[in-house]
Amino acid sequence: MSLPETQQASPAAANAKPEIRPARPEFSSGPCPKRPGWSPEAVAAKAWLGRSHRAAGPKAQLKDAIDRMAALLGLPEGYRLGIVPASDTGAYEMAMWSMLGPRPVDMLVWESFGAGWATDATKQLKLDDCRVLTAEYGQLPDLSAIRPEADICFTQNGTTSGARIPDFDWIPADRQGLTLVDATSAVFAQPVDWAKVDVLTFSWQKVLGGEGAHGVLILSPRAVERLETHTPARPLPKIFRMTKGGKLIEGIFKGETINTPSMWAVADLVDALDWVEGIGGLDAAIARANANAAALQAWMDRTPWVENLVADPALRSNTSVCLRIVDPAIAALDADAQTAFTKKMVKLLEAESAALDIGGYRDAPPGLRIWCGATVETADIEALTPWLDWAFAEAKAAL
Repeated sequence: MSLPETQQASPAAANAKPEIRPARPEFSSGPCPKRPGWSPEAVAAKAWLGRSHRAAGPKAQLKDAIDRMAALLGLPEGYRLGIVPASDTGAYEMAMWSMLGPRPVDMLVWESFGAGWATDATKQLKLDDCRVLTAEYGQLPDLSAIRPEADICFTQNGTTSGARIPDFDWIPADRQGLTLVDATSAVFAQPVDWAKVDVLTFSWQKVLGGEGAHGVLILSPRAVERLETHTPARPLPKIFRMTKGGKLIEGIFKGETINTPSMWAVADLVDALDWVEGIGGLDAAIARANANAAALQAWMDRTPWVENLVADPALRSNTSVCLRIVDPAIAALDADAQTAFTKKMVKLLEAESAALDIGGYRDAPPGLRIWCGATVETADIEALTPWLDWAFAEAKAAL
């Protein structure tokens, strides 16, 4: 028996908006949310604005930021960390163009940034013996297929696919080649086995929530040896050159940057490092990312219309979490229609200031991508999920 008209729920009431919004709706995967409590005034108080980066104070601040990052990450003796131009992209390109060539190369590709490095290796550097081992979004290639004599290039965490390596155990301890790791959405959120890493790059705009434009390059002693003994068979732009007269330019790793850095961005980095140290260091930052990803996954596990793009829990990112819509009515649509559907959801959420910048990456399968790194509060993830349900229902009702 149907209810009287006065007792029937209206369509609007059936999908009422949640009462609580995330305190901070920024869930972008790069640039990422600022640390909790961030303010421009706090950064300005630390910034050497209008000063030369070669002056004593600014140079000391650059050196201090380098030393503090190295200490927080637990770099082994002999590893070097430097600030370089052009974000993580610039840092990784520096390493590839300067070091690759004397050995075979295995490129591991399972998302768009790894695919970009493979394109550089095969079409720009035109390396003679270069294999590209690929996997679909949400999966990893066969890690056991790497050659111990080869240099290995890979992303630790696939920013655009949400798939990460489970550990570093698959890399031989007695490898002959170098490992070049793009860890921009992993470092400060996932452990790094430094014994298995020769080059690691990142940008502090990711897990630290800093300003964009600058990259960080970390070199092992084996990487330094490669730089000092290998002369690339190609011209190198000035911003890629890390040696002079066959010796490493040590100043790069002591605050003497190759080009002019933004001292505002450096102050923003210092502010983020202050925060990481204040919450308990690297382990605390990793724990925060894990808690955020766990809260989002718990909602996915009880929500029938959505799944993690990565089926294997061991491979799921704890930072750039990628979601795919599995509701039968939406999954039956073609790719363009699915993309339009997710864009509708994104617009609805943005209009409500409930979530900003959570659309999936343009090259990834249609879906959503939610940043769960350390600068995000778990309470905001928990406040977000009812809004995701609301936006899905609204977008589906409009079909």
